[in-house]
Amino acid sequence: MQGWLQIIVFCLVFTAIVPLLGGYMARVFTGERVFLSPVVGPLERLTYRVLRVDTTVSQGWKAYAGSLLVFSGLFWLFLYLVLRTQTLHPWNHQDFHSGTWDVTFNTVSSFITNTNWQYYGGETTMSFFSQMAGLAVQNFVSAAVGIVVAIALIRGIANRRQGAAGLGNFWQDLTRALLYVLLPISIVGSIVLVSQGVVQDLGGWGPVASQEIIKELGTNGGGFFNVNSAMPFENGSGLSNFVEMLAIICIPASLTYTYGRMVGSRRQGWTIFGAMFALFAVSTIVVYLGEMHGTAAQHAAGVAGANLEGKEVRFGTAGSALWTAVTTVTSTGAVNAAFESLTSVGSIVPFANLAYGESVFGGVGTGLYTMLLYVLLAVFIGGLMVGRTPEYLGKKLEAREVKLIVLGLLATPLTVLIAGALATGTKYGAPSVYASGPQGFSESLYAYLSQANNNGSAFAGYTGYFQPTAGNLGAHGITFADLLGGLSMMFARFTPMVFTLAVAGVMLKKRVAPAGLGTMRTDTPTFGGLLVGTVVLIGALTFFPAILLGPAVQSLTSHLF
Repeated sequence: MQGWLQIIVFCLVFTAIVPLLGGYMARVFTGERVFLSPVVGPLERLTYRVLRVDTTVSQGWKAYAGSLLVFSGLFWLFLYLVLRTQTLHPWNHQDFHSGTWDVTFNTVSSFITNTNWQYYGGETTMSFFSQMAGLAVQNFVSAAVGIVVAIALIRGIANRRQGAAGLGNFWQDLTRALLYVLLPISIVGSIVLVSQGVVQDLGGWGPVASQEIIKELGTNGGGFFNVNSAMPFENGSGLSNFVEMLAIICIPASLTYTYGRMVGSRRQGWTIFGAMFALFAVSTIVVYLGEMHGTAAQHAAGVAGANLEGKEVRFGTAGSALWTAVTTVTSTGAVNAAFESLTSVGSIVPFANLAYGESVFGGVGTGLYTMLLYVLLAVFIGGLMVGRTPEYLGKKLEAREVKLIVLGLLATPLTVLIAGALATGTKYGAPSVYASGPQGFSESLYAYLSQANNNGSAFAGYTGYFQPTAGNLGAHGITFADLLGGLSMMFARFTPMVFTLAVAGVMLKKRVAPAGLGTMRTDTPTFGGLLVGTVVLIGALTFFPAILLGPAVQSLTSHLF
């Protein structure tokens, strides 16, 4: 009961945060005055003057997307330069050299796309300068990019004025996301983490707390240390574990309320939140029930009780199971336990959560705009089922936007399946796989599920980097895995963003028709059920056969060994 109570309290706390933080973000992105305005306002205006940004210009979807891609491309080049020049860095007390070019390509692509997939151990590879000026900075800006795309889509859906000029100004939205949302919460959060034993210095173990909070808050993931948030220096106590989980989920969950406020119907936001919460609750219950009982191998060895293999005993089964659900329904990927050591039933949950495609809370911004695409698709399907013209908030859904929605939703699954097939069906992927049989297939499939969904968590065993050993003194990257993973991360990150902004641009120009007797309501539990069914059905149809070949087969055969 203690474990269930911990899960219930966590759900109550983050649900209570939703209207507070969500309402605050709605005021920030609609330009209203907030309590931080006297402090942050002058810095915001200075930023616009330095960048020469005219905030009165509202960009169309093409200009907005162009600004986003140029901004991300410039930061890709900057981060690559930082990581390839480590021998020149200050605060490089251990004299780390730069990684190989292919591992660096994968790492840069990973942090640019909010994935933080890591083929290296942070404490044995990265200088403190790389951690701060490179990775931590990118954790802020990649998270902000995700948020502003969601805000642009909201504006496109919410617009009621004919002849609206555009979706807003990318540079203004980005600045506000950084200065009003991510930076203030990170400052407070890092102080809380330091009070719980998370280290923060430049001479010993490094600036961990400042990077830890933004990696969770921005749903970036990754870890300053190789063992991630199971490391006491990254996650010092039960309270810090609770706080870090809250940081992971608070912005994605709260953006549903932001949406409700900005479209003028809070019920719309709560309906989307309810659908997300239902899928999150199911995944949490399943993984906790799975980990409450040991594996078949443990039973055969006479080990009774919960499965604590690969878990940090400070957090126990409940704290680890809850974290597993939180980090995989979002695009975070930070872990406090080894996914490789989950039971066969428990391991299905990370696969299923990633199969939803960042729609169950998801990453900051990415989760909301992905779910809104599902909302529009559910409206279209519902309209076909009852023989009515599909409308959402008074705007008719027609062929053009439906095609864009489908392309936006299918880009990531297609990336996963193609990359997974190349990794498992060709000789080039073999050096990356450690295990054989269904376990090896699971490791490979999950690697590309995680990278394409910008999650970053992993099943141990799949690698793109060989560390020096006694018999192999030269570390080197596995170029195939590094390049395939990096390209998968970038394609699956930016392609859906462009399609989402295209949908926003189309919705912006649509005329609003008054609701009639035949209009399907989208703020009811019935529609919430249709939305859940749409997400599950598409995820099941896309990935169910592949999951059957991995964790499902392993579950069915585990009792034979």
